[in-house]
Amino acid sequence: MKAPELYVNRELSLLSFQRRVLEEAQDPSNPLLERVRFLSILGSNLDEFFMVRVAGLLNQVEAGTLEAGPDGMTPVQQLEAIRGEVMSISELAHVCRRSLFAELRAQGILILDYDELSDLQREHAKRYFDETIYPILTPLAVDPGRPFPHISNLSLNLCVEIRDPRGEQHFARLKVPDTIPQLIPLQKPHKKPSSRPQSFVWLEQVIQAHIGTLFPGMEIVETQPFHVTRDAEMAIQELEAADLLETVEEGVRQRRFGAVVRLKVPAGMPDRLLDFLQENLEVDDTDVYPINGPLSLSRLKHIAAIDRPDLKWPPFTPAPLRPGLEEDDIFAQIRRGDILLHHPFDSFQPVVDFLRTSARDPNVLAIKMTLYRVGRKAPVVDALLEANENGKQVAVLVELKARFDEESNIEWARALEKEGVHVVYGLVGMKVHCKVAMVVRKEGHSIRRYVHLSTGNYNAVTAQLYTDLGLFTSYEQLGADCSDLFNYLTGYSAKSDYLRLLVAPINLRQRLENLIKREIDHANAGRAGRLVFKMNSLVDERIIRLLYQASQAGVECDLLVRGICCLRPGIPGISDRIRVTSVVGRFLEHSRIYYFHNDGEEEIYLGSADLMPRNINRRVETLFPILTPSLVKTIRDRILAIYLSDNVKARSMQADGSYIRRPRPKNVRPVDAQLALLEKIPAE
Repeated sequence: MKAPELYVNRELSLLSFQRRVLEEAQDPSNPLLERVRFLSILGSNLDEFFMVRVAGLLNQVEAGTLEAGPDGMTPVQQLEAIRGEVMSISELAHVCRRSLFAELRAQGILILDYDELSDLQREHAKRYFDETIYPILTPLAVDPGRPFPHISNLSLNLCVEIRDPRGEQHFARLKVPDTIPQLIPLQKPHKKPSSRPQSFVWLEQVIQAHIGTLFPGMEIVETQPFHVTRDAEMAIQELEAADLLETVEEGVRQRRFGAVVRLKVPAGMPDRLLDFLQENLEVDDTDVYPINGPLSLSRLKHIAAIDRPDLKWPPFTPAPLRPGLEEDDIFAQIRRGDILLHHPFDSFQPVVDFLRTSARDPNVLAIKMTLYRVGRKAPVVDALLEANENGKQVAVLVELKARFDEESNIEWARALEKEGVHVVYGLVGMKVHCKVAMVVRKEGHSIRRYVHLSTGNYNAVTAQLYTDLGLFTSYEQLGADCSDLFNYLTGYSAKSDYLRLLVAPINLRQRLENLIKREIDHANAGRAGRLVFKMNSLVDERIIRLLYQASQAGVECDLLVRGICCLRPGIPGISDRIRVTSVVGRFLEHSRIYYFHNDGEEEIYLGSADLMPRNINRRVETLFPILTPSLVKTIRDRILAIYLSDNVKARSMQADGSYIRRPRPKNVRPVDAQLALLEKIPAE
């Protein structure tokens, strides 16, 4: 069970997911601007992949680490394989980009190169350069008195080669400003943009065309763009930190100066310019990625944002909370029975309303909540501040170490503290990733706890883009567990037993493994064994081995894994009863669901935890049970069954780690799970 050939490399599996994102950009059944958006998402994903995953491997190599993972690949071998895979993905992505630009042109959206502009368009671009761009630009010379400047992470820059009147060569660097539009419109705005063609040119091309303005009296020999990606993984010495807030703030500042892990340049950049950049950025040949096209795919988001509703997915209205009920009291609704919300198909507004109502209800005594990623505009935080103003006892755990959300979370932590809210920054040595909100309410002579548990963040924006599940409940044992959980998070608690919750790193691994072993026992006893797991990633070696054992015992296993999957399905005698499906579509699949058949006494757990060592061992995570039989049936039949029947957006993983579109016989109707959930179409 520990043989390397039974495991897919984690990083290559993640790049395989990026190929599936690229496939959505290539898919003509998706609206045109949404395909452009998928291509921009691919670019952002690869940026993060280099900032975190490649940076980590490079650090291992620098430290002399030779240890191989479960798949048998050393860090050096992984970096070699990653480079080949990324180059392949990049080449296909730019083939796709050229095709999309041609289709955009046919729809009246022209993304022009500067040399394609008409005289009138060039006049417009020149005026925009003089009035808007030129005042912002700061050329930085490189010579003995002026050292090579710092190049910020993910910035687009121009390397300028200059010859002075004496014939001497010089270099300068110019940053392309990211504070103004990256696409310059070449016509005045129109009330109905689809009624006439729209032409745009990239900002850096306009700068290149007028670069001489910045170096009067000099000859411009060459101007070439380049793009830098830096190590953005922060090393936080928590055990030595007197103030975690200040330590994270300093880590965010230092992130700007991380080592360069990727240098993107145009294919065919002159060697003298490339040598100049490599020497000053201290990068090897293996860190250089020549590109046939725009250097930053993530900037395609500016094209996707063009106002053409006819080229985008139609808008939808999420379902309200229990439509048809006249009862406005959210607490009364929860007392009548647990409420399950499936975002974005169900509105996120009830979660905000739950907190706002709690803030204003005179019977509410306290609100406790965890915040991981709430975004820049956070109605849930506004509700917490209002509750504090109204005299409620408010305690909030703000996880400062949420990657790339540290600055936003620091701002919210300071805002909450300033108003007198009890704020905890997290636990030493681990991230708090669980999603829990608890309201303590006085009802007559007793106290009742109302709880919201979720698979996703309390972020009103991503709740419209990610699929997540949330549960409102007043079930007494879950309320008691949540009280114990908050005591663990905000105080000192060594409690190791929870009535209903599975809590990492305390009891989640043991309880989850025991639930899988129970299915194995059922199968060994001749009873039906079945597991259906839906998650973002499956990496944990112990869980994978246990799933292999379940398959060998006869347990049928369906794994809905959006991204990384290190398990190999379909290996004869090992995993031939395991099927792995990845669904990539309009919404980012984010919910985690763990279904156990249990010989007909079905159990379902939802939560924040993926099956990765970091989630199970080094984070505070929760999995919570669905205790209402009707909701168990709803999740089984209205969610899991629909995803398992998807034959439009689903890809089936093969034993070699590759993915293929799930074949659909001619007599079987197409099933797009996300579309079916939007339209409330039942599964067959």
